[in-house]
Amino acid sequence: MPLGTVLCLTRAFGENVRAVVQRVKQAQVAVQEQIVGAIGPGLLVLLSAGEGDGPSDLSYMVEKVAGLRIFTDAQGKMNLDVTQAGGAVLLVSQFTLHGDVRRGKRPSFVAAMAPEAARQCIDQVAKALGGRGIVVAQGVFGADMQVGLVNDGPVTILLDSRRLF
Repeated sequence: MPLGTVLCLTRAFGENVRAVVQRVKQAQVAVQEQIVGAIGPGLLVLLSAGEGDGPSDLSYMVEKVAGLRIFTDAQGKMNLDVTQAGGAVLLVSQFTLHGDVRRGKRPSFVAAMAPEAARQCIDQVAKALGGRGIVVAQGVFGADMQVGLVNDGPVTILLDSRRLF
């Protein structure tokens, strides 16, 4: 299935795909004390789809995650992407990245995509990364997950498909 063809429809003034990407020595996600996804060196990607996301938002995220040159080369410079570094990706859905706390103290999640559509978008990103030869492990969409990681560096990057930070 082509990236973004199911339920990820672009609307005017829609939200955006957001991600927190962490370079890790290892990471794992557990549900009910059972590990459901784990990687060694690579990227932990916490990903949230926003209402109105479309194929271009998902493609942007795939391109960025796959192409981020945040792994060190032989000279100690951040010059390698996850594939060149021999790493994997642990992809974990996290709708709370669309939490808005500009007003009040309780987050509003109205900008997050509806669950079934978001699930399909997250799966499309995983499939697209896998199609690039990247080993992808995932959490369980909608589950209460416990994520553990050993951040490498630390290196943490914020990605947003439509606005600059």
